Amino acid sequence: MKLISWNVNGLRACMQKGFSDFFREADADIFCIQESKLQEGQIAFDPEGYHPYWNYAQKKGYSGTAVFAKKEPLSVACGINIPEHDTEGRVITLEYETFYLVTCYTPNSQEGLKRLAYRMEWEDAFRAYLKSLDAEKPVILCGDLNVAHRETDLKNPKTNHKSAGFSDEEREKMSQLLDSGFTDTFRYFHPDAEGIYSWWSYRFKAREKNAGWRIDYFLTSRSLDAQLQEAAILTDIYGSDHCPVMLRVAL
Repeated sequence: MKLISWNVNGLRACMQKGFSDFFREADADIFCIQESKLQEGQIAFDPEGYHPYWNYAQKKGYSGTAVFAKKEPLSVACGINIPEHDTEGRVITLEYETFYLVTCYTPNSQEGLKRLAYRMEWEDAFRAYLKSLDAEKPVILCGDLNVAHRETDLKNPKTNHKSAGFSDEEREKMSQLLDSGFTDTFRYFHPDAEGIYSWWSYRFKAREKNAGWRIDYFLTSRSLDAQLQEAAILTDIYGSDHCPVMLRVAL
């Protein structure tokens, strides 16, 4: 099974930059997007051969997620069943016979870490949600998790320890999630890789200089480790300030 995840930073804008071509060429079994920045009816994208599922934020032009799946799931859920966390369209869960697929756009702690307290609440609630799913069957989590976990996951770690996405608090929450029974699939295959990122600021020619961050992930239940086949970051794909990430798993 081939899975793709991509923070498109506005699907309508990404459509003007080749999204449909990449979607077709990728031919993924499941294709997830984050930061769609859409409300229902604002785009006509219904690719043939896929079942589409959308979760829209209440705030217009903000956040939002979607999943396109070749195989129809047993069930679909939006959010994590906590009203205070479910207004921004951040999570979609598809249930299949042998696994759950969850796509997530994790809240950004924002400049000056002004939303860090909320982020910490979100992290604990989301981890509890994932663990509840994992107690039933294995989980595949993908998305923009808005954290560079290790110093090797961003170009300039020394100057970013108090920046959103690399604070000690956010990195510790990622460690807690992994320690609770999940595998960072990119690091599973590439434990020592450096200089491979999934997001670059639009400022200062960051992508041209490869001054990036790895904040887009596929995490899987540890019980799936033996079935993992390949994990990659598709750095040659443009259209957003993020690039897609890919996972192949025997399911």
